[in-house]
Amino acid sequence: MLRETIRALAESKIAPFAAAVDEESRFPQEALDALVSSDLAAVHVPEEYGGAGADALATVIVIEEVARVCASSSLIPAVNKLGSLPVILSGSEELKAKYLGPLAKGDAMFSYALSEPDAGSDAAGMKTKAVRDGDFWVLNGVKRWITNAGVSEYYTVMAVTDPTKRSKGISAFVVEKSDEGVSFGAPEKKLGIKGSPTREVYLDNVRIPADRMIGEEGTGFATAMKTLDHTRITIAAQALGIAQGALDYAKGYVQERKQFGKPIGDFQGIQFMLADMAMKIEAARQLTYAAAAKSERGDADLTFQGAAAKCFASDVAMEVTTDAVQLLGGYGYTRDYPVERMMRDAKITQIYEGTNQVQRIVMARNLP
Repeated sequence: MLRETIRALAESKIAPFAAAVDEESRFPQEALDALVSSDLAAVHVPEEYGGAGADALATVIVIEEVARVCASSSLIPAVNKLGSLPVILSGSEELKAKYLGPLAKGDAMFSYALSEPDAGSDAAGMKTKAVRDGDFWVLNGVKRWITNAGVSEYYTVMAVTDPTKRSKGISAFVVEKSDEGVSFGAPEKKLGIKGSPTREVYLDNVRIPADRMIGEEGTGFATAMKTLDHTRITIAAQALGIAQGALDYAKGYVQERKQFGKPIGDFQGIQFMLADMAMKIEAARQLTYAAAAKSERGDADLTFQGAAAKCFASDVAMEVTTDAVQLLGGYGYTRDYPVERMMRDAKITQIYEGTNQVQRIVMARNLP
């Protein structure tokens, strides 16, 4: 029922704008409005804070179905979970009450600020600093590649509070867009997901109350990594949706397109391509859903399974979208058809929330 509901919403309220959102590199406001009005923009927020209380699998299905028609729009529910999960996992009751309510209602979005110009895969090498000043912390630094920056009201920011301790000297904070000293760089000009703004976040003597620290001092990096164990599965879901959308479109096309007097879908070479695409998508789906169940239960092998789901599903998405372009021939290479957009959108799923090379390191270190 959830899938039918979200698919109907995605096809009627989000899909019609997907091409324009990509072409104009603009935020998909129509998608945000549709998701908020249906209580689907942040389904993961627990009921006690005004949310729908959706479990990890339900959240995955929402993201997958939105990504099937528009990858940029799927980053609304995905990044709302990414940004707010540190608060859910490690935040005080006061922080949860203050920030999760507006998120659940759709009054605010939540971004995640971990990466920096010189700290990507080596996130522990960050330079952003937070210095204690009485009942306040003062933050200075630059965060890069921040999804939905400038649109989100709230940001989970990781900053160094003790430079002598490397990862154990990093703490997490909630920063608000309206805090004095917060500003944003120009939107990045990207290959894909053009409807989701990616910008630098500048922190210039940003003074925030001490109670905005998430968890204890020095636990920020651990919280960040624990968050990614759960949210990599949402990227797997996004990749899965993009791949499914590309297969669905290609499947329809090969039944209509005629060459040599019959639909090209009647040729065995085409049938084998479609069969491989469908098989790999289904394998990715099973891995992703199983990882979502582990995320919900907090299983011991979650780190491996989350990395495996993200890595496998994103590799499948890149392969399937590339094949979809091939199946459409010259038309697939034009912007008149959606598969070239899907191919461009798929690429980022192999890169963000940990490159697939990093996922393989994570898997190797956590072999079940």
